[in-house]
Amino acid sequence: MGLVLNNILDRVCSKNKENLKNDIAVTWINYKSEKNHINKGFGFGINNKKLIYPASIVKLVYGLAAYSWIETKKILLSQEISDATNKMLSHSSNDATSFLIDIITGTTSGPCIEGEHWEDWKYQRSIINDWIKELNWSELNEINCCQKTWDDGPFGREKEFYGIDSKNRNMMTTDATARILEEIMIHLHYQKDNLNLRGFLKRNLNKNALTMDPLNQVNGFLGEGLPENINFWSKAGLMSKVRHDAAWWVNNDSLQTLLVVFGNGEKYVKDEILFPEISNAVYEYNNNLI
Repeated sequence: MGLVLNNILDRVCSKNKENLKNDIAVTWINYKSEKNHINKGFGFGINNKKLIYPASIVKLVYGLAAYSWIETKKILLSQEISDATNKMLSHSSNDATSFLIDIITGTTSGPCIEGEHWEDWKYQRSIINDWIKELNWSELNEINCCQKTWDDGPFGREKEFYGIDSKNRNMMTTDATARILEEIMIHLHYQKDNLNLRGFLKRNLNKNALTMDPLNQVNGFLGEGLPENINFWSKAGLMSKVRHDAAWWVNNDSLQTLLVVFGNGEKYVKDEILFPEISNAVYEYNNNLI
């Protein structure tokens, strides 16, 4: 898989000389499945431990945190929380994300504050990172997930919380993203009294349906390179300096795939061909593997 992945990136990057392979991070994992059981995955990564600004990929972390908070009775499930989580993951709503972070951390945005109130606010906002550390998953070491996502940018205390030169901004790796998505896809036990995170990430790959939703998180991302009829789940991230995607799909009854790709740099933002080419090459390889 390592040789195949390097060959795929060499090929797709050579088509556009600006897309250098050292600016791409990838984690690719295949899972053999049998009798409704998914076995431990096996795979390979390139720059997969490199910390990169995750954009809306961080919403996977916030979704899992909300699930955990409900499971441990820190917050109570409500229709509003469920709707907000759905909009955060399915439609990548920044407003819904802001609401959920306020609920999870007990903080709110607003003007700058000082003294003990400011120290308390920073402590409260950082409890998501504390929870990440308590999970004790090696893939999540050194990541930072404590900031809201924005359409324009942070103001007031949110901007100050970013720190000098934005040193406290969100940072993730493709390995960390893969671990979070794996947890959502195969380890959570869904119940009526908690969030259906997997359902919120399900995508329709039908091209006619996609034309009705210009913000579908499929076109220009990994889902576009796959057949329309497969089961597919994903969360994309796109802003002025990055293009990312984290996806899970079913090849057939015996093999499922997790693929996370981070494109770090402005050159990837407008490149709507690269990600579909990578996912298509991975899919074709898996078809020959089966």
